[in-house]
Amino acid sequence: MKNRTLGREGLIVSEIGYGAMGTAIGYGPSDDTESIAAIRQAHDLGVTHFDTAELYGWGVGERLLGNALAPIRDQVTIATKFGFTPTLGRDSRPEHIREVVDNSLRNLGVDTIDLLYQHIPDPNVPIEDVVGVMREYVQAGKVKYLGLSNADADTIRRAHAVHPISALQNEYSIFARGVESLLPVLDELGIGLVAYSPIARGFLSGAVQHRDSLAADDWRQRVAWWNPENFDANVAIVGELAKLAESKGATVAQLALAWVLAQQTDIVPIPGSRSSARVAENIAAADLVLTAEDLARIAEIAPDGGIA
Repeated sequence: MKNRTLGREGLIVSEIGYGAMGTAIGYGPSDDTESIAAIRQAHDLGVTHFDTAELYGWGVGERLLGNALAPIRDQVTIATKFGFTPTLGRDSRPEHIREVVDNSLRNLGVDTIDLLYQHIPDPNVPIEDVVGVMREYVQAGKVKYLGLSNADADTIRRAHAVHPISALQNEYSIFARGVESLLPVLDELGIGLVAYSPIARGFLSGAVQHRDSLAADDWRQRVAWWNPENFDANVAIVGELAKLAESKGATVAQLALAWVLAQQTDIVPIPGSRSSARVAENIAAADLVLTAEDLARIAEIAPDGGIA
């Protein structure tokens, strides 16, 4: 697999990464053995960038990922995040950042976190103070690169003025285009984009299920694409995308990932799956080349993303 560069500080990662949220929370029951096999399969197929967060099980997800990657730690980059509370409040107070980052180092079983993100802005703590604490860990050699997630343009600029930001992590897919308004700022400052949910939380997987089939605690229960008034129309969009994918000998998930890769050379999608077979399918998207005509057809099928 080819590599891509995020930011101007030297962070080099595989062009498709692995998002580990689903190994701990969000998408129904998980099996650790299956998840570890999927993570190691991803690496075997060329993935070198793996993403987790404190939020993903409050240490459970980090420990699982650290265990899976321990034999190959020197061959991969690991990203994690801070900023939430167990009730999904926001907490980026300096003392809390230090507590979480120290816990993350222990949970992952590493001496250094390759990429540390603030997971979500905290309106009660100036971003300058947040990045100031993050910078302390860089200076101490415990963090290599800094990132932000779910941040707006002003926050990105202010953060970058304190210490170079290498990556912004935001949702981005054929169905979710909101981050496109931030691309000029990222280009100006030389910040890469890590795209989470690039398969639209599974809606573009080719196996989307009706909301009634999802577990009660499945995070997709709260996503408007699954609302009864939107679901059938979104399924119809996926049907048209699937026709295009089939014409190229690909799945709709591969088409979705190839679309993200085709937008800019400093965008890295991080699909996640607990299935080794699905991981292999996702990674094969790196070999799918979309023409200008293909991209135009996708724009025609889903001009405004998913219906929400």
